[in-house]
Amino acid sequence: MKANRDIMVNGKVVRQGMPMPMLFIYPFFLLHMGMFGLSGFLMAYAADDVELLFLYLHGGIAIFVYLMFYLVIFGRDEVKWMLINASLGLLGIWIEIETILGWFGKALSDFPPWVHVTPFLYYILYTFLLRQMLLDLTRSRDKPGRKRLVEIMYVLGSLAVYGALWLRQ
Repeated sequence: MKANRDIMVNGKVVRQGMPMPMLFIYPFFLLHMGMFGLSGFLMAYAADDVELLFLYLHGGIAIFVYLMFYLVIFGRDEVKWMLINASLGLLGIWIEIETILGWFGKALSDFPPWVHVTPFLYYILYTFLLRQMLLDLTRSRDKPGRKRLVEIMYVLGSLAVYGALWLRQ
């Protein structure tokens, strides 16, 4: 992956068009967002006394910051793919969160719809990051034929996982 614009990473300037330090970006964001996403998930679904405003502020600020990082690091076209991923993933989000909640004897319908906003947005951001990592691990980002194949496999793989989870219910 190449820098979409000049960016400071770990105290060093990475100029536009230069390779990005993947070994810093993916572990950092996967861990960082995983922690924030898990805390938002637990506040939304496990805690009974979390105010909705706090949940939205906690998740909303982080989600906004992650979106800004995504635009700077990955660029507008890739963020567009995040929205495609989100459209594809709405079914998957529903099924996977319903499955996870089922492990704890709960269901999505146990909560009002506005509680799902933060966990769903985290899910979208996390799956976006997974797709970016897959493009880089397969070295497909700058190879249109390979990139298209990886994206098709990503969509088919996602649908297979969602379908299998849905059938288990």
